[in-house]
Amino acid sequence: MTDDPTLSELRERISRIDHAIVEAVNDRLELVAQIKAYKESKGIGFLDPKREEEMLAALASANRGPLSEEGVQVLLQTILDLSKREVGHGD
Repeated sequence: MTDDPTLSELRERISRIDHAIVEAVNDRLELVAQIKAYKESKGIGFLDPKREEEMLAALASANRGPLSEEGVQVLLQTILDLSKREVGHGD
């Protein structure tokens, strides 16, 4: 560990962002669970590949960088995979 105040402040900022990311993912998972329950009640399949494509296009378009387009794809796919695993799609 270093006593460098600049490095400490940068690390603290990263930590706050990391906590916000976890909170946002948890909020997203709660919404996905609500969507899953609603779709099940209406007899609609949980997975929607067209919607996933639309989400990717919208995020890629809104991305202002420095995250690359490939990075946006990897990030969204990771979030989608996590959502499917956490909320479940076969139970």
